[in-house]
Amino acid sequence: MSTRTEIVSSFYDQADEDNRLLRSRHGQLEYAVTMHYIHRFAAPGSSLLEVGAGTGRYSIALAKEGFHVTAVELVESNFSVLQKNSRGIEQLKPVQGDATDLSSFADQSFDVTLVLGPLYHLYEKEDIHKAINEAIRVTKKNGMIFFAFISVYGIMYANYLQGNWAAGMEENFTKDYSVRHFKEQLFTGYDITEFEKLFEEKPVRWITTTGTDGILEPIEDRADFDITDQDFKAFVNWYLAFSEKRELLGNTNHLLYLCQRL
Repeated sequence: MSTRTEIVSSFYDQADEDNRLLRSRHGQLEYAVTMHYIHRFAAPGSSLLEVGAGTGRYSIALAKEGFHVTAVELVESNFSVLQKNSRGIEQLKPVQGDATDLSSFADQSFDVTLVLGPLYHLYEKEDIHKAINEAIRVTKKNGMIFFAFISVYGIMYANYLQGNWAAGMEENFTKDYSVRHFKEQLFTGYDITEFEKLFEEKPVRWITTTGTDGILEPIEDRADFDITDQDFKAFVNWYLAFSEKRELLGNTNHLLYLCQRL
């Protein structure tokens, strides 16, 4: 059987991860909303760790803004692009590693920790809690931690409304509609309250849970979808006004769980 690392690496070896947040409106919205919350809760010049940095879209932008960034990425193909893209940026240090083992970093090393991708690909409870605990451990007291995750309902809306709904149900739910998590899914989704319960006994204070890309992904597939740059700017501002509303969170594909280290 393939390992989690092999499955994830096989996907990203073929994906254009470097342009994911640029080439679509839902990717642009995810980037804009995530950066909005980083700027809202991270003081300029902070020491920042990004775990699961991909090719460095966030890390590079934040380093150029003056943050002292350490970017950790597991997948070799993504890490190679990260190294290439970050050349000459003194504020950024790329490190190849896994979210479940940040032992190369001391306790309370960073003001801010971003975990913006690893929890999409972790399925075993032990590994999920390892990644969460490690992110908390390396964050300074009162520091901010951002955990990105995917809504299982968002997965269904975005990927299974093209004539394959029954296959999506079998992939993501048991027969009694409990949420399924297993590594061959590649991307695993959560019920919102299910994800939040992962932190009930952690030494953190919940700040908020927010959506980052709304319902744009399934809508963007429509042939009649169109939004100008001017309207998109207005849409981003409108979305930010409502992105934390509980009744909307299940519809979004990507979300952020924001908490403060106690």
